[in-house]
Amino acid sequence: MRSSRRRPWLVPALLCALAVLAARPTDAAEEDGGTGSGISAQVAQLYEDAARATRRYEDGRREAEAQRARAKRLEGLLDRERREIAVLHEDLGRMARAQYRSGGGLPLAAHLVLADDPEELMRGRRAVRQAELAVDNAVGRSRRAQDRLAADEARARAAWQELERRNAELAALKKDIERRLEAARVRLQGQAEASVTAGSCRGATRLDQPETGFTDSWVAPVETYVLSAGFGSGGARWVNRHTGQDFAVPVGTPVRAVGAGRVVRVSCGGAFGIEIVVRHANGYYTQYAHLAAVAVDQGERVSPGQWIGQSGNTGNSTGPHLHFEVRVTPQLGSAVDPVSWLARRGVPL
Repeated sequence: MRSSRRRPWLVPALLCALAVLAARPTDAAEEDGGTGSGISAQVAQLYEDAARATRRYEDGRREAEAQRARAKRLEGLLDRERREIAVLHEDLGRMARAQYRSGGGLPLAAHLVLADDPEELMRGRRAVRQAELAVDNAVGRSRRAQDRLAADEARARAAWQELERRNAELAALKKDIERRLEAARVRLQGQAEASVTAGSCRGATRLDQPETGFTDSWVAPVETYVLSAGFGSGGARWVNRHTGQDFAVPVGTPVRAVGAGRVVRVSCGGAFGIEIVVRHANGYYTQYAHLAAVAVDQGERVSPGQWIGQSGNTGNSTGPHLHFEVRVTPQLGSAVDPVSWLARRGVPL
């Protein structure tokens, strides 16, 4: 897990880096001439940029909250010091009043002449003086502490305000990335629909694979999602019962191979629109349907978590989503419940 500590120079550098990343996909698309490959890569890159900006924005927000908490703790320490000073002042006032009532206005020589026991008088005077010095020292220490705490408070407020400013810049950059991402999604879906109408796929778009570092043999087909129609559910959209699990995700969301296997089908057209079917070593097949683009070719081997395509809204689909299916054969009609199938392999949805 990443550390929550951040060095001050990291955020300005991050802003510059994100600005370069945000500009890069558009340049690539222009060089590509607006082909399907260019827009697919642009959408994938924009997804990565938006996720990176979001993570940095949230890190900044957490750091700002930590700064504010530190300032509040400093204010609490300051209040405690003030209360202690007030108690010391009250004690000093009582001592002064007691001394005045016992003849504190007379000079020391007169006290010595009038005292029944001059030695006892001197001991009392020394005790009073020591108490006065103790109070004076305490007051001095408290004032110095108060000055330090006030300076710390000022620094904490300044740091918090700077973090808020940087967060605002990150939020603006993230909003711009999301705006461009939405425009790219529309173009990608349009190209996907044209491919489905023609019944011919454009071919694989080779996407830059993320550094996942998966250690598990099985993963979910998408990283962030909302489950929608489930296995076996009924509805007017299906002739019989629903044969898979739907993941509600925006157009262009990277779709992952759930496990190692070989691509046995990449097709366009029909009820599933653009689809990919992967055969796994255990004899099961997984299907990824209603895609907007594919990133693999038929016959290609894939690994767990590898991006094999991008979600869309092609074929018999009423909204952007991924239709994920698990079968015992590559053909329709042999589906099993994908949720329980993944759960048995350590992937709860």
